[in-house]
Amino acid sequence: MTVIDDELWSAIGDPTRRRMLDLLLAAGEGTATGLSEELPVTRQAVAKHLGVLDRVGLVHASAAGRERRYRVDEERLARAVAQLSSVGAAWDARLRRIKRIAETIQHAEAIQQTKDAKKW
Repeated sequence: MTVIDDELWSAIGDPTRRRMLDLLLAAGEGTATGLSEELPVTRQAVAKHLGVLDRVGLVHASAAGRERRYRVDEERLARAVAQLSSVGAAWDARLRRIKRIAETIQHAEAIQQTKDAKKW
């Protein structure tokens, strides 16, 4: 089973950060200023979000004059997607098991109701 990285999922859980990842993937790289022009948040908010993404290893920054250019670490993102797929598969298995149990209970209750109805 895959170990869950709570910080990673907290970072990806934010819709603004997911949109930033989409924009960076599409463009190849970007700056806080450029991203803020595409998003409904300030440059300062974008910089804060980029800091979170950088801390969990989803983006890496390099100096470009007075600004920093950010690129998505596609290998790290691929590992995150694999982790999500693993978690999804585990939950699918759990839900199938719960469904089988519920169906078994429902079937047993139907049999009992039939028996009770025949007694009357």
